[in-house]
Amino acid sequence: MFLFRGSRSRRGAARAFFARPDALAVSLGMCLGLALAAAAAVGQTPHCSAHAPAGASPAAGACRTSADDAGTPAALFPHSEAARYWISGQANIILQDHPAFPAKYSGPNSLTAWAQSATTHVLTLYTGYELTPDTEVFADLEDATGDGIGNANGLAGYTNLDAVRLVQGVALSRAPYLARLMVRQIIPLSNSRVAAQRDELDLATSLPARRLEFRLGKFDLVDFFDTNTWGSDSHLQFMNWTVDNDGAYDYAANTRGYTDGAMVEYDDRGFAARFAEALMPKTANGIYLDADVARARSENLEFDLQGSRIAHRPGAVRLLSYLNHADMGNYEEAIGEFLAHKTATPDIIATRRQGRHRYGFGLNFEQAVTSGIGVFGRLGWSDGRNESYCYTEDDRTLELGGFTMGSKWKRPADRAGAAFVMNGIVAAHQQYLALGGLGFLLGDGALTYGHEKIVEGFYTAHLWRGFYASYDFQHINNPGYNQVRGPVAVSSFRFHTEF
Repeated sequence: MFLFRGSRSRRGAARAFFARPDALAVSLGMCLGLALAAAAAVGQTPHCSAHAPAGASPAAGACRTSADDAGTPAALFPHSEAARYWISGQANIILQDHPAFPAKYSGPNSLTAWAQSATTHVLTLYTGYELTPDTEVFADLEDATGDGIGNANGLAGYTNLDAVRLVQGVALSRAPYLARLMVRQIIPLSNSRVAAQRDELDLATSLPARRLEFRLGKFDLVDFFDTNTWGSDSHLQFMNWTVDNDGAYDYAANTRGYTDGAMVEYDDRGFAARFAEALMPKTANGIYLDADVARARSENLEFDLQGSRIAHRPGAVRLLSYLNHADMGNYEEAIGEFLAHKTATPDIIATRRQGRHRYGFGLNFEQAVTSGIGVFGRLGWSDGRNESYCYTEDDRTLELGGFTMGSKWKRPADRAGAAFVMNGIVAAHQQYLALGGLGFLLGDGALTYGHEKIVEGFYTAHLWRGFYASYDFQHINNPGYNQVRGPVAVSSFRFHTEF
Protein backbone atom coordinates (compact mmCIF):
# COMPACT_ATOMS: atom_id res chain seq x y z
CA MET A 1 0.00 0.00 0.00
CA PHE A 2 1.39 3.38 -0.87
CA LEU A 3 0.87 6.97 0.17
CA PHE A 4 2.17 10.38 -0.74
CA ARG A 5 1.74 13.76 0.95
CA GLY A 6 4.12 16.35 -0.39
CA SER A 7 7.35 14.64 0.51
CA ARG A 8 5.32 11.97 2.25
CA SER A 9 4.92 8.64 0.61
CA ARG A 10 3.55 5.22 1.41
CA ARG A 11 3.80 2.21 -0.71
CA GLY A 12 4.82 2.25 -4.41
CA ALA A 13 5.65 -0.78 -6.58
CA ALA A 14 8.86 -2.40 -7.78
CA ARG A 15 11.31 -4.07 -10.14
CA ALA A 16 14.82 -5.28 -9.25
CA PHE A 17 17.35 -2.56 -10.03
CA PHE A 18 20.28 -4.73 -11.01
CA ALA A 19 18.12 -7.16 -12.98
CA ARG A 20 16.51 -4.30 -14.92
CA PRO A 21 19.01 -1.40 -15.16
CA ASP A 22 16.78 0.23 -17.79
CA ALA A 23 14.29 1.01 -15.00
CA LEU A 24 16.58 3.73 -13.65
CA ALA A 25 16.91 5.33 -17.08
CA VAL A 26 13.14 5.29 -17.53
CA SER A 27 12.59 6.82 -14.10
CA LEU A 28 15.16 9.56 -14.65
CA GLY A 29 13.73 10.25 -18.09
CA MET A 30 10.21 10.61 -16.69
CA CYS A 31 11.55 12.81 -13.90
CA LEU A 32 13.23 15.11 -16.42
CA GLY A 33 10.11 15.20 -18.58
CA LEU A 34 7.87 16.15 -15.65
CA ALA A 35 10.38 18.77 -14.52
CA LEU A 36 10.53 20.36 -17.96
CA ALA A 37 6.73 20.37 -18.11
CA ALA A 38 6.58 22.15 -14.77
CA ALA A 39 9.18 24.65 -15.92
CA ALA A 40 7.24 25.34 -19.10
CA ALA A 41 4.06 25.84 -17.08
CA VAL A 42 5.55 28.45 -14.76
CA GLY A 43 7.69 30.01 -17.53
CA GLN A 44 11.23 31.32 -17.32
CA THR A 45 10.03 34.17 -15.10
CA PRO A 46 7.71 32.76 -12.42
CA HIS A 47 4.42 34.55 -11.71
CA CYS A 48 5.49 35.93 -8.33
CA SER A 49 3.63 38.90 -6.95
CA ALA A 50 5.49 41.49 -4.93
CA HIS A 51 2.36 42.10 -2.84
CA ALA A 52 1.06 39.52 -0.42
CA PRO A 53 -2.69 39.10 0.14
CA ALA A 54 -4.10 40.79 3.21
CA GLY A 55 -3.38 38.74 6.31
CA ALA A 56 -0.97 36.41 4.56
CA SER A 57 2.49 35.50 5.79
CA PRO A 58 5.41 37.81 4.97
CA ALA A 59 6.64 35.26 2.43
CA ALA A 60 3.36 35.23 0.54
CA GLY A 61 3.71 36.67 -2.93
CA ALA A 62 7.35 35.63 -3.09
CA CYS A 63 8.79 32.57 -4.79
CA ARG A 64 10.40 29.79 -2.76
CA THR A 65 13.60 28.43 -4.30
CA SER A 66 15.51 27.20 -1.25
CA ALA A 67 14.79 25.44 2.03
CA ASP A 68 13.55 27.69 4.83
CA ASP A 69 14.28 27.52 8.54
CA ALA A 70 11.35 25.17 9.13
CA GLY A 71 12.79 22.59 6.76
CA THR A 72 10.55 23.23 3.76
CA PRO A 73 12.22 21.32 0.91
CA ALA A 74 13.99 23.36 -1.74
CA ALA A 75 12.60 22.90 -5.25
CA LEU A 76 14.33 22.72 -8.61
CA PHE A 77 11.97 25.45 -9.92
CA PRO A 78 10.35 28.28 -7.95
CA HIS A 79 6.70 27.95 -6.93
CA SER A 80 4.43 30.98 -7.03
CA GLU A 81 2.71 32.10 -3.86
CA ALA A 82 0.19 34.20 -5.80
CA ALA A 83 -0.86 32.27 -8.92
CA ARG A 84 -4.25 30.54 -8.89
CA TYR A 85 -2.73 27.28 -10.10
CA TRP A 86 -0.16 24.91 -8.64
CA ILE A 87 2.16 22.59 -10.59
CA SER A 88 4.94 20.63 -8.90
CA GLY A 89 6.37 17.15 -8.76
CA GLN A 90 8.68 14.73 -7.04
CA ALA A 91 10.80 11.75 -7.95
CA ASN A 92 12.01 9.25 -5.38
CA ILE A 93 14.37 6.32 -5.97
CA ILE A 94 15.27 3.98 -3.10
CA LEU A 95 17.82 1.15 -3.27
CA GLN A 96 17.69 -1.24 -0.30
CA ASP A 97 19.67 -4.33 0.57
CA HIS A 98 20.27 -6.66 3.48
CA PRO A 99 22.85 -9.39 4.02
CA ALA A 100 21.93 -12.99 4.79
CA PHE A 101 20.53 -13.40 8.28
CA PRO A 102 19.86 -16.46 10.50
CA ALA A 103 16.42 -18.11 10.31
CA LYS A 104 15.51 -21.50 11.80
CA TYR A 105 12.59 -21.73 9.38
CA SER A 106 10.83 -19.68 6.73
CA GLY A 107 7.34 -19.66 5.27
CA PRO A 108 5.38 -18.27 2.31
CA ASN A 109 5.26 -14.72 3.72
CA SER A 110 8.69 -14.57 5.35
CA LEU A 111 11.25 -11.90 4.68
CA THR A 112 13.84 -13.66 2.54
CA ALA A 113 16.76 -14.85 4.70
CA TRP A 114 19.38 -14.74 1.91
CA ALA A 115 21.13 -11.54 0.86
CA GLN A 116 18.90 -9.42 -1.34
CA SER A 117 18.64 -5.98 -2.92
CA ALA A 118 15.69 -4.19 -4.51
CA THR A 119 14.84 -0.76 -5.87
CA THR A 120 11.63 1.29 -5.94
CA HIS A 121 10.82 4.35 -8.03
CA VAL A 122 7.95 6.78 -7.43
CA LEU A 123 7.17 9.80 -9.64
CA THR A 124 4.31 12.17 -8.78
CA LEU A 125 2.91 15.19 -10.61
CA TYR A 126 0.78 17.53 -8.46
CA THR A 127 -1.71 19.98 -9.93
CA GLY A 128 -4.16 22.31 -8.21
CA TYR A 129 -6.35 25.28 -9.06
CA GLU A 130 -8.18 27.92 -7.01
CA LEU A 131 -11.68 28.20 -8.44
CA THR A 132 -12.45 30.90 -5.88
CA PRO A 133 -10.55 32.13 -2.79
CA ASP A 134 -12.45 29.46 -0.80
CA THR A 135 -12.67 26.61 -3.33
CA GLU A 136 -9.74 24.54 -4.58
CA VAL A 137 -9.49 21.45 -6.78
CA PHE A 138 -6.60 18.99 -7.02
CA ALA A 139 -5.60 16.20 -9.41
CA ASP A 140 -2.37 14.20 -8.99
CA LEU A 141 -0.81 11.60 -11.28
CA GLU A 142 1.60 8.97 -10.05
CA ASP A 143 3.87 6.27 -11.45
CA ALA A 144 5.28 3.64 -9.07
CA THR A 145 7.56 0.81 -10.14
CA GLY A 146 10.17 -1.44 -8.58
CA ASP A 147 10.26 -4.18 -5.94
CA GLY A 148 10.67 -4.14 -2.20
CA ILE A 149 12.93 -6.67 -0.47
CA GLY A 150 11.03 -9.87 0.22
CA ASN A 151 8.15 -8.67 -2.00
CA ALA A 152 7.15 -6.38 0.89
CA ASN A 153 6.38 -9.38 3.12
CA GLY A 154 7.69 -10.62 6.44
CA LEU A 155 7.69 -7.43 8.53
CA ALA A 156 4.99 -5.49 10.35
CA GLY A 157 7.29 -2.48 10.28
CA TYR A 158 8.33 -2.81 6.66
CA THR A 159 11.48 -0.94 5.65
CA ASN A 160 10.32 1.05 2.59
CA LEU A 161 7.10 3.05 2.43
CA ASP A 162 7.40 3.23 -1.36
CA ALA A 163 7.18 -0.56 -1.75
CA VAL A 164 3.78 -1.95 -2.70
CA ARG A 165 2.52 -5.41 -1.80
CA LEU A 166 1.35 -8.06 -4.19
CA VAL A 167 -2.41 -8.62 -4.42
CA GLN A 168 -3.06 -12.33 -3.92
CA GLY A 169 0.39 -13.03 -5.36
CA VAL A 170 -0.09 -10.82 -8.42
CA ALA A 171 1.85 -7.59 -9.01
CA LEU A 172 -0.08 -4.39 -9.71
CA SER A 173 -0.08 -2.71 -13.10
CA ARG A 174 3.05 -0.74 -14.02
CA ALA A 175 0.98 1.97 -15.74
CA PRO A 176 0.68 5.50 -14.24
CA TYR A 177 -2.52 6.09 -12.28
CA LEU A 178 -4.64 8.86 -10.79
CA ALA A 179 -3.56 9.21 -7.16
CA ARG A 180 -5.81 12.04 -5.99
CA LEU A 181 -8.83 13.88 -7.32
CA MET A 182 -10.52 16.07 -4.73
CA VAL A 183 -12.14 19.40 -3.99
CA ARG A 184 -11.46 21.56 -0.92
CA GLN A 185 -14.12 23.98 0.31
CA ILE A 186 -13.32 26.54 3.02
CA ILE A 187 -16.19 28.08 5.03
CA PRO A 188 -15.14 31.13 7.11
CA LEU A 189 -16.47 31.33 10.67
CA SER A 190 -14.57 34.50 11.62
CA ASN A 191 -13.34 37.70 10.00
CA SER A 192 -9.81 37.48 11.39
CA ARG A 193 -7.28 35.61 9.27
CA VAL A 194 -4.04 33.71 9.81
CA ALA A 195 -1.12 32.99 7.49
CA ALA A 196 -0.94 29.58 5.84
CA GLN A 197 1.85 27.82 3.98
CA ARG A 198 1.04 26.96 0.38
CA ASP A 199 1.73 23.46 -0.88
CA GLU A 200 0.42 20.82 -3.26
CA LEU A 201 -2.69 20.06 -1.17
CA ASP A 202 -3.36 23.54 0.27
CA LEU A 203 -3.29 26.57 -2.04
CA ALA A 204 -4.54 29.41 0.18
CA THR A 205 -1.84 31.56 1.78
CA SER A 206 -4.34 33.17 4.16
CA LEU A 207 -7.16 31.40 6.01
CA PRO A 208 -9.96 32.40 8.40
CA ALA A 209 -8.72 31.88 11.95
CA ARG A 210 -11.91 29.95 12.70
CA ARG A 211 -13.32 27.91 9.84
CA LEU A 212 -14.75 24.69 8.49
CA GLU A 213 -13.04 22.81 5.69
CA PHE A 214 -14.58 20.10 3.54
CA ARG A 215 -12.69 17.72 1.26
CA LEU A 216 -14.42 15.31 -1.09
CA GLY A 217 -13.01 12.85 -3.59
CA LYS A 218 -10.04 10.51 -3.87
CA PHE A 219 -7.24 11.04 -1.34
CA ASP A 220 -5.02 9.38 1.24
CA LEU A 221 -6.33 9.47 4.81
CA VAL A 222 -2.84 9.90 6.24
CA ASP A 223 -2.42 13.06 4.21
CA PHE A 224 -4.57 14.55 6.99
CA PHE A 225 -4.73 12.08 9.92
CA ASP A 226 -1.83 10.98 12.16
CA THR A 227 0.55 13.50 10.58
CA ASN A 228 3.79 14.39 12.33
CA THR A 229 6.36 17.02 11.32
CA TRP A 230 9.31 14.71 11.93
CA GLY A 231 7.71 11.29 11.54
CA SER A 232 5.59 11.36 8.37
CA ASP A 233 7.93 12.16 5.46
CA SER A 234 9.34 9.05 3.82
CA HIS A 235 11.05 10.90 0.98
CA LEU A 236 13.34 13.14 3.04
CA GLN A 237 13.20 11.57 6.49
CA PHE A 238 12.37 8.08 7.85
CA MET A 239 11.35 5.19 5.57
CA ASN A 240 9.83 2.54 7.87
CA TRP A 241 6.05 2.02 7.76
CA THR A 242 5.68 2.10 11.55
CA VAL A 243 7.89 5.17 11.97
CA ASP A 244 6.03 7.27 9.38
CA ASN A 245 2.59 6.06 10.55
CA ASP A 246 0.95 4.58 13.61
CA GLY A 247 1.29 0.87 12.80
CA ALA A 248 -1.90 0.05 14.70
CA TYR A 249 -3.90 2.55 12.61
CA ASP A 250 -5.45 0.25 9.99
CA TYR A 251 -6.52 3.23 7.90
CA ALA A 252 -8.93 2.68 5.01
CA ALA A 253 -7.11 2.40 1.70
CA ASN A 254 -6.64 0.22 -1.34
CA THR A 255 -3.32 -1.49 -2.06
CA ARG A 256 -1.79 1.75 -3.35
CA GLY A 257 -2.85 3.66 -0.23
CA TYR A 258 -5.79 5.70 -1.55
CA THR A 259 -9.50 5.76 -0.84
CA ASP A 260 -12.64 7.67 -1.80
CA GLY A 261 -14.26 9.65 0.95
CA ALA A 262 -15.40 12.87 2.53
CA MET A 263 -13.74 14.81 5.33
CA VAL A 264 -14.81 17.76 7.46
CA GLU A 265 -12.39 19.73 9.64
CA TYR A 266 -12.99 22.45 12.21
CA ASP A 267 -10.05 24.80 12.87
CA ASP A 268 -9.74 27.45 15.57
CA ARG A 269 -6.12 28.67 15.79
CA GLY A 270 -4.35 26.08 17.97
CA PHE A 271 -7.14 23.49 17.88
CA ALA A 272 -8.50 21.32 15.09
CA ALA A 273 -10.96 18.44 14.93
CA ARG A 274 -11.38 16.35 11.79
CA PHE A 275 -13.72 13.54 10.81
CA ALA A 276 -13.64 11.41 7.67
CA GLU A 277 -15.94 8.77 6.22
CA ALA A 278 -14.04 6.63 3.71
CA LEU A 279 -14.46 3.51 1.59
CA MET A 280 -12.85 0.22 2.54
CA PRO A 281 -11.35 -2.25 0.04
CA LYS A 282 -13.53 -5.20 -0.98
CA THR A 283 -10.95 -7.66 0.39
CA ALA A 284 -8.00 -7.35 2.75
CA ASN A 285 -5.14 -5.61 0.91
CA GLY A 286 -7.45 -5.27 -2.12
CA ILE A 287 -7.06 -2.80 -4.96
CA TYR A 288 -10.81 -2.27 -5.48
CA LEU A 289 -12.94 -0.27 -3.04
CA ASP A 290 -16.38 -1.33 -1.81
CA ALA A 291 -18.92 1.39 -2.65
CA ASP A 292 -21.67 -0.18 -0.49
CA VAL A 293 -21.26 1.99 2.62
CA ALA A 294 -24.08 0.16 4.40
CA ARG A 295 -21.80 -2.86 4.80
CA ALA A 296 -18.24 -1.51 4.42
CA ARG A 297 -16.87 1.86 5.49
CA SER A 298 -14.43 3.58 7.82
CA GLU A 299 -15.00 6.32 10.38
CA ASN A 300 -11.96 8.35 11.48
CA LEU A 301 -11.87 11.07 14.17
CA GLU A 302 -8.89 13.11 15.34
CA PHE A 303 -8.35 16.00 17.75
CA ASP A 304 -5.25 18.11 17.10
CA LEU A 305 -3.90 20.54 19.72
CA GLN A 306 -0.94 22.78 18.92
CA GLY A 307 0.83 25.46 20.92
CA SER A 308 4.04 26.56 22.64
CA ARG A 309 3.38 25.49 26.21
CA ILE A 310 6.77 23.82 26.88
CA ALA A 311 9.70 26.27 27.08
CA HIS A 312 7.85 28.48 24.58
CA ARG A 313 8.70 25.99 21.83
CA PRO A 314 6.07 24.72 19.36
CA GLY A 315 4.55 21.32 19.94
CA ALA A 316 1.46 19.26 19.16
CA VAL A 317 -0.61 16.41 20.56
CA ARG A 318 -3.04 14.46 18.38
CA LEU A 319 -5.63 11.95 19.60
CA LEU A 320 -6.96 9.54 16.97
CA SER A 321 -9.70 6.92 16.82
CA TYR A 322 -11.03 4.81 13.96
CA LEU A 323 -13.71 2.21 13.30
CA ASN A 324 -13.61 0.03 10.19
CA HIS A 325 -16.51 -2.10 8.90
CA ALA A 326 -15.81 -4.77 6.28
CA ASP A 327 -16.03 -8.40 5.23
CA MET A 328 -13.46 -9.47 7.83
CA GLY A 329 -12.20 -12.80 9.05
CA ASN A 330 -11.76 -13.64 12.73
CA TYR A 331 -8.58 -15.14 14.19
CA GLU A 332 -10.26 -17.16 16.95
CA GLU A 333 -12.79 -18.60 14.52
CA ALA A 334 -10.03 -19.56 12.08
CA ILE A 335 -8.13 -21.30 14.90
CA GLY A 336 -11.29 -23.11 16.03
CA GLU A 337 -12.03 -24.44 12.55
CA PHE A 338 -8.45 -25.71 12.24
CA LEU A 339 -8.52 -27.45 15.63
CA ALA A 340 -11.86 -29.02 14.63
CA HIS A 341 -10.11 -30.39 11.50
CA LYS A 342 -12.31 -28.36 9.17
CA THR A 343 -9.29 -26.75 7.47
CA ALA A 344 -5.76 -28.01 6.81
CA THR A 345 -4.28 -24.84 8.29
CA PRO A 346 -5.93 -21.86 9.98
CA ASP A 347 -7.52 -19.86 7.16
CA ILE A 348 -8.67 -16.34 7.94
CA ILE A 349 -10.23 -15.97 4.48
CA ALA A 350 -12.65 -18.86 5.13
CA THR A 351 -14.07 -17.06 8.18
CA ARG A 352 -14.89 -13.73 6.55
CA ARG A 353 -18.32 -12.32 7.42
CA GLN A 354 -20.02 -9.07 6.56
CA GLY A 355 -20.69 -6.67 9.41
CA ARG A 356 -17.50 -7.26 11.36
CA HIS A 357 -15.44 -4.35 12.54
CA ARG A 358 -12.00 -3.35 13.74
CA TYR A 359 -11.29 -0.30 15.87
CA GLY A 360 -8.35 1.42 17.49
CA PHE A 361 -6.85 4.51 19.10
CA GLY A 362 -3.68 6.50 18.68
CA LEU A 363 -1.64 9.18 20.44
CA ASN A 364 0.79 11.24 18.38
CA PHE A 365 3.04 14.00 19.74
CA GLU A 366 5.87 16.26 18.62
CA GLN A 367 7.83 18.89 20.55
CA ALA A 368 10.55 21.29 19.43
CA VAL A 369 13.54 21.36 21.81
CA THR A 370 15.46 24.10 19.98
CA SER A 371 14.87 25.88 16.67
CA GLY A 372 16.30 22.91 14.75
CA ILE A 373 15.86 19.91 17.08
CA GLY A 374 12.68 18.06 17.96
CA VAL A 375 11.37 14.88 19.57
CA PHE A 376 8.29 12.92 18.58
CA GLY A 377 6.46 9.69 19.23
CA ARG A 378 3.33 7.59 18.91
CA LEU A 379 1.29 5.08 20.87
CA GLY A 380 -1.14 2.86 18.98
CA TRP A 381 -3.71 0.26 20.05
CA SER A 382 -6.12 -1.86 18.02
CA ASP A 383 -8.60 -4.44 19.31
CA GLY A 384 -7.07 -7.05 16.95
CA ARG A 385 -9.94 -9.56 17.15
CA ASN A 386 -10.67 -9.43 13.44
CA GLU A 387 -8.09 -9.54 10.70
CA SER A 388 -5.68 -6.78 9.78
CA TYR A 389 -7.22 -5.39 6.63
CA CYS A 390 -5.59 -2.35 5.04
CA TYR A 391 -2.22 -1.24 6.36
CA THR A 392 -0.07 -3.73 8.26
CA GLU A 393 -0.34 -6.58 10.77
CA ASP A 394 0.18 -4.58 13.95
CA ASP A 395 -2.09 -4.31 16.99
CA ARG A 396 0.19 -2.46 19.42
CA THR A 397 2.90 0.08 18.67
CA LEU A 398 5.24 2.32 20.65
CA GLU A 399 7.47 4.86 18.89
CA LEU A 400 10.01 7.42 20.13
CA GLY A 401 12.31 9.50 17.96
CA GLY A 402 14.48 12.56 17.58
CA PHE A 403 15.14 14.83 14.62
CA THR A 404 17.46 17.70 13.72
CA MET A 405 18.08 20.06 10.84
CA GLY A 406 21.67 20.75 9.80
CA SER A 407 21.87 24.41 10.83
CA LYS A 408 24.30 23.58 13.66
CA TRP A 409 26.91 22.39 11.14
CA LYS A 410 26.10 25.07 8.53
CA ARG A 411 23.98 22.73 6.38
CA PRO A 412 20.50 24.20 7.05
CA ALA A 413 18.70 22.07 4.43
CA ASP A 414 20.24 18.78 5.63
CA ARG A 415 18.35 16.70 8.16
CA ALA A 416 19.03 13.67 10.36
CA GLY A 417 17.04 11.54 12.76
CA ALA A 418 16.81 8.35 14.80
CA ALA A 419 13.76 6.43 16.01
CA PHE A 420 12.87 3.30 17.95
CA VAL A 421 9.65 1.36 17.34
CA MET A 422 8.25 -1.70 19.10
CA ASN A 423 5.30 -3.53 17.51
CA GLY A 424 3.08 -6.32 18.80
CA ILE A 425 -0.03 -8.39 18.06
CA VAL A 426 -2.79 -9.85 20.27
CA ALA A 427 -2.72 -13.44 21.54
CA ALA A 428 -5.22 -14.80 18.97
CA HIS A 429 -3.19 -13.30 16.11
CA GLN A 430 -0.03 -14.85 17.60
CA GLN A 431 -1.66 -18.29 17.84
CA TYR A 432 -3.01 -18.01 14.29
CA LEU A 433 0.49 -17.45 12.91
CA ALA A 434 2.04 -20.07 15.21
CA LEU A 435 -0.31 -22.73 13.81
CA GLY A 436 0.70 -21.91 10.24
CA GLY A 437 -1.91 -19.33 9.30
CA LEU A 438 -1.13 -16.62 6.75
CA GLY A 439 -1.97 -12.93 6.83
CA PHE A 440 -1.56 -10.61 3.87
CA LEU A 441 1.96 -9.71 5.13
CA LEU A 442 3.06 -12.33 7.65
CA GLY A 443 3.27 -16.11 7.85
CA ASP A 444 6.50 -18.03 8.56
CA GLY A 445 4.70 -21.38 8.86
CA ALA A 446 5.25 -21.27 12.64
CA LEU A 447 6.00 -18.61 15.25
CA THR A 448 8.18 -18.19 18.32
CA TYR A 449 6.64 -14.89 19.38
CA GLY A 450 8.52 -11.79 20.39
CA HIS A 451 7.84 -8.10 19.93
CA GLU A 452 9.19 -6.71 16.68
CA LYS A 453 11.80 -4.07 17.59
CA ILE A 454 13.15 -1.61 15.05
CA VAL A 455 15.83 1.08 15.26
CA GLU A 456 16.10 3.45 12.29
CA GLY A 457 18.52 6.27 11.59
CA PHE A 458 19.00 8.46 8.51
CA TYR A 459 20.91 11.40 7.13
CA THR A 460 19.63 13.44 4.16
CA ALA A 461 22.02 15.80 2.38
CA HIS A 462 20.83 18.68 0.23
CA LEU A 463 22.95 18.51 -2.94
CA TRP A 464 21.74 21.47 -5.02
CA ARG A 465 18.38 23.21 -5.39
CA GLY A 466 15.78 20.42 -5.40
CA PHE A 467 18.18 17.45 -5.30
CA TYR A 468 18.77 15.33 -2.19
CA ALA A 469 20.60 12.12 -1.31
CA SER A 470 20.08 10.01 1.83
CA TYR A 471 21.53 7.09 3.68
CA ASP A 472 19.20 5.14 5.96
CA PHE A 473 19.96 2.21 8.28
CA GLN A 474 17.42 -0.04 9.99
CA HIS A 475 18.11 -2.82 12.51
CA ILE A 476 15.19 -5.19 13.14
CA ASN A 477 14.95 -7.71 15.96
CA ASN A 478 12.32 -10.47 15.73
CA PRO A 479 11.20 -9.71 12.12
CA GLY A 480 7.52 -10.62 11.75
CA TYR A 481 7.37 -11.12 15.58
CA ASN A 482 9.56 -14.24 15.26
CA GLN A 483 12.43 -14.71 17.74
CA VAL A 484 14.10 -17.48 15.69
CA ARG A 485 14.50 -15.28 12.60
CA GLY A 486 16.95 -12.43 12.37
CA PRO A 487 18.08 -9.96 13.44
CA VAL A 488 18.30 -8.28 10.05
CA ALA A 489 20.08 -5.06 9.08
CA VAL A 490 18.80 -3.08 6.08
CA SER A 491 20.80 -0.34 4.37
CA SER A 492 19.13 2.15 2.02
CA PHE A 493 20.30 4.76 -0.45
CA ARG A 494 17.68 7.29 -1.51
CA PHE A 495 17.76 9.87 -4.28
CA HIS A 496 15.05 12.51 -4.26
CA THR A 497 14.18 15.58 -6.31
CA GLU A 498 11.51 18.27 -5.92
CA PHE A 499 10.43 20.36 -8.87
